[in-house]
Amino acid sequence: MAAIGIDYGTSNSEAIYFDGRQHQLITLDPTQESANKIRSSVFIYYDGELPRPADSSIEAKVMQIKGAISQQIDKAKEGYYEASTPKEQQIYSDRIDDLRAEFHNKPALQRRAIDILLEDMTVQDLPLHRLVETGKFAFGEEGFKRYLQTPEKGRLIYSPKNFLGANLIAGQHEAFVGMIAKQLEFFRLSAEKQLQQVVDTAVIGRPVKFHGSRGDEGNKQAIDIMTQAAQKAGFAQVEFLEEPIAAAYKIERSLKKHTNVLVIDIGGGTTDICCIRLSPEKLSNIDRQHDVLSVTGARLGGMECDKNLIVKSIAPTMGQDLLTYNGLPVPPAFFSDMCAVDDIPRLNRFFSEEYGLEILQTKSIVKQPKLLERLLIVQEQKLSARLVNSSRLAKELLSSKNKIVLPLHYIEPDYDVNIDTDDLHRSMQSWLTKVKRLVTECIANSAEPPEMLFITGGMSLSPIVKKELQEIMLPHLPVIEGDAFNSVCEGLAIQAAKLTKI
Repeated sequence: MAAIGIDYGTSNSEAIYFDGRQHQLITLDPTQESANKIRSSVFIYYDGELPRPADSSIEAKVMQIKGAISQQIDKAKEGYYEASTPKEQQIYSDRIDDLRAEFHNKPALQRRAIDILLEDMTVQDLPLHRLVETGKFAFGEEGFKRYLQTPEKGRLIYSPKNFLGANLIAGQHEAFVGMIAKQLEFFRLSAEKQLQQVVDTAVIGRPVKFHGSRGDEGNKQAIDIMTQAAQKAGFAQVEFLEEPIAAAYKIERSLKKHTNVLVIDIGGGTTDICCIRLSPEKLSNIDRQHDVLSVTGARLGGMECDKNLIVKSIAPTMGQDLLTYNGLPVPPAFFSDMCAVDDIPRLNRFFSEEYGLEILQTKSIVKQPKLLERLLIVQEQKLSARLVNSSRLAKELLSSKNKIVLPLHYIEPDYDVNIDTDDLHRSMQSWLTKVKRLVTECIANSAEPPEMLFITGGMSLSPIVKKELQEIMLPHLPVIEGDAFNSVCEGLAIQAAKLTKI
């Protein structure tokens, strides 16, 4: 039996096995250069017809049909009583008998109701739990490519992790359990195939605070969903470890002496920070909570930067800041709603016909309607996830270039947006201020000061982030060099290996 660490991330996920000496990265997405990383997004789709509508919907439609038949019976009765000849009365009598037979033919009524419902139904009409129960799943780049090619065939959940601590409506709790179970099972089976042994235990990383606004209740809900999903995916034992602490376990193996380390983990959805006592003498210890001097976190991940970059640099080319003929601004909510890929109710509202009509009406009363046409295309063709992904790519390219031309030709031919590092820096300022506030809070809450600094997570590679944290804010702390992408998962795998020795 083997145990693996799973870094279930906002943007990407990975799984790693540790045998006590070295790490083995599990290949999850062979289509990618970094095959151990896989997009966390899920595309749930249908090849053919949509599934049978829910029983409640069928029953409601049957009642509507029976109501219409009742009205026809009443009209036929009126015709019978008003008929002037026996032959005419017989015609109405036969009509009444046929309608009554139709009224009581439940199987035929249900088939008719299903046909009517399917005729008008789209994937977007299906509740999430129904989609999870009946749809096919595609993960990683395969899923994202399917979404780009046929968005109308399914629904892309850009980041399932971002919903775990949110206020979920009826059916969504079960939907996310089922959805994430499919992902975790995929990870488990991939590991078993490569390790050639049964994998029954997992240590899964968790942020200090899950994305959501429900505090401790949201965190408890998130852990509950992940636990149920892991069990459903075939894991007999599952434990959770805060991500910055997991990263600390990885770098601890490189230390020569006792050291207090400040770990800053900036991922796709959250920023998590801990100050922790590390020592080579404690490598085999399982419970290390007494070594954690301070830990804090917030919903401040790279995805927020992606959305901010859209609002600051792309949205102005889509009609943001335009004025209507009566001098009122175009509603700013148009553009923040457009980016709400981590808020299903809000995004569904943005994709609704009513919202499209609102944009169309606004388009008719501005001086440059062509710009708002781009927003309307994103709304009508449901391109929000693709646009956020384009912004993420722009952000990553600007880590090594001073300026780029971002092609958005899937919105409009020859539609290019020029973005430079100054634009990126401006879009990140409010986010950086909040991150630095978290760092200050963590240090202030620690009974002992940090002696070294380790920054990990995808956003740690940003030159802007490095400069702000290492050079400006914490220049007195020596920096531990490490793997920005794998340190958390390697630490989780180290903890997983300890569990197999209990």
